[in-house]
Amino acid sequence: MTSPLLPSRLYIGLMSGTSLDGVDGVLATIDDGDDACKVQVLAAAHIDFAADLRTALMALQTTGQNEIHHEAMAANQLARCYADCVARLLESSQTLPAQVVAIGAHGQTIRHRPELGYTRQINNGALLAELTGIDVIADFRSRDMAAGGQGAPLVPAFHHRVFADSDHQRVIANIGGISNISVLAPVRTPSGYTTGYDTGPGNMLLDLWIHRHRGLPYDESGNWAATGQVHAALLDALRDDAFFQLAPPKSTGRDLFNAGWLDQKLTRYGALAPADVQATLTELTATTLADAILLSAPKAQTVFVCGGGAFNTLLMSRIGAALAVGGCDARVQSTNALGIPPDQVEALAFAWLAMRFTARKAGNLSSVTGASGARILGALYPA
Repeated sequence: MTSPLLPSRLYIGLMSGTSLDGVDGVLATIDDGDDACKVQVLAAAHIDFAADLRTALMALQTTGQNEIHHEAMAANQLARCYADCVARLLESSQTLPAQVVAIGAHGQTIRHRPELGYTRQINNGALLAELTGIDVIADFRSRDMAAGGQGAPLVPAFHHRVFADSDHQRVIANIGGISNISVLAPVRTPSGYTTGYDTGPGNMLLDLWIHRHRGLPYDESGNWAATGQVHAALLDALRDDAFFQLAPPKSTGRDLFNAGWLDQKLTRYGALAPADVQATLTELTATTLADAILLSAPKAQTVFVCGGGAFNTLLMSRIGAALAVGGCDARVQSTNALGIPPDQVEALAFAWLAMRFTARKAGNLSSVTGASGARILGALYPA
């Protein structure tokens, strides 16, 4: 028995981010009218990356021999992982491929250099369309960048459509490998505008450090960091990076915040207890995110967090503490409070972007990315 929902409303979104842990997927209905956007998730799935794929993707973050070949092979493997996620979504919701309008697939970022005018998200959209029998929309960042924008973050436009309040400003903090904020203008304030930008590392350095020292993929609930002490001098050195002083629009990724960056910062401090470094990295994420909120939304009443960071209890509490130090008593809670689980928001954003492409509507916000205007984002790989 298949879903009775109208096929013109069904979209799939796929997201694999800088954490390099796997792919998140959602199947959703999207009704994006002039006055409101209504979304309903019908199925959600996560597939971990195989160890060899994760290794290949990590290697592509830096220059190496025979990169074109390695990129192409990783893109093929990634597309098959995406296809497995799509199959799981369809099976769990009893939906046929023909009922889905399109798949929005972000691809895997391996380079992001907006200051040089390019970005690179690997994927094989043609193979994904062939494997699934569904139109694929991919390569969302390039069109914004061609218009002079950063190409990222793209999620604030979606956040505004589904999370903006009628009368009050809201802040959405997306903490994946990289952290970014969306400052959502009230819908009933015509003069207001939504903005957003990357604030710095999210989970990326935390995951790197705990994997190096304990062989674990992430610090569950921040439990390991909670056993350490923040090293004040190291924190100051980490926060001294020029990126944090840049005015928005701005975006970043592993091109800057990577193992080499961290190791270089650590060289002057000798042998620190690994748990202390983990605590300090947690504080780095919390304080730089709070700094951005204090700069762009100092009177925020609530910060709604999505992404993997929403599950890090220590990190959530430290964000609240850092905001309080800055004179903002905003409550910090996950997007569950707004009706969407935090681990579904980004994938849902790319389902929405696929819908915007098929409707020939803009998917970016120039107030976020700095592009010269609204643009239709993505490239079509027809089934």
